[in-house]
Amino acid sequence: MRSAGAVGAVGVAIAAVLLGGWWLFVRDGDAPDLGVCRAIDPEILELDVLAEHPHDPDAYTQGLLFAGGRMWESTGLRGESDLRMVDVGTGEVLVEVPLAPELFGEGLAESPSGELVQLTWTSGTALRWDIAADEPERIGTFSYEGEGWGLTTLDSDEFVMSDGSDVLEVRSPEDFSVTSSFIVERPGGGADRLNELEWDGEALWANRYRSDEILRIDMDCGVVDGVVDASALTERAEELSLAAGIERDFERDDVLNGIAVDGARMFITGKRWPVMFEATIPGH
Repeated sequence: MRSAGAVGAVGVAIAAVLLGGWWLFVRDGDAPDLGVCRAIDPEILELDVLAEHPHDPDAYTQGLLFAGGRMWESTGLRGESDLRMVDVGTGEVLVEVPLAPELFGEGLAESPSGELVQLTWTSGTALRWDIAADEPERIGTFSYEGEGWGLTTLDSDEFVMSDGSDVLEVRSPEDFSVTSSFIVERPGGGADRLNELEWDGEALWANRYRSDEILRIDMDCGVVDGVVDASALTERAEELSLAAGIERDFERDDVLNGIAVDGARMFITGKRWPVMFEATIPGH
């Protein structure tokens, strides 16, 4: 996990000062547009599951998103990683492009130009894909330091990337350089092990690795302001796996991971889960 010192080493940092119950965030290098945010306990959010869809039980899901009206998935594990297009209703893998065996696929996002950017875990390489044709074509790479975990794109066209710690990096869509970074705060709880990310136009959602929590992060403040307890989804995935005779480790390896937003609907799955859930969050 990176420390605040490691963030400072790349020349971009954020200071958080607790002043009488308020969190003050100052982003180094930005215009003096300071946000003052109340440090309150996050809202407890409920999931309303609308449907269960089949999901490839061998897909080690690392990234999930809708792009071009289609669902795309990045899977991990060396020698098994790929980029795939998936039929949500049937779970059928419509297109599958394997990665080089030494690469471990991770988070996935759509760039402002419509290409997909796929992180790799420890290779320091983000793969760029043109998805305009019937089969994705690799058209280049971005380079970065550290581990790649989750990735999404903000309305500003900038990327947000996680590295498995409580630090998020904002990156340029042109060259993937770090433009700012900050430590995510969560009053009364942990915000480390941030993994898969999804921006819905208003808030950033993050899986917390090896937990059943999905965190809602206020990007104006860098604070977790909502938490979804998705343990019921894990329990259901385990139930379906057992019924199908599939052995999985739902505590360490085959954990909740994968969030895609399509309008008001949220699609959620996990690593090597046989099911993908379609849900909404009432009031959100």
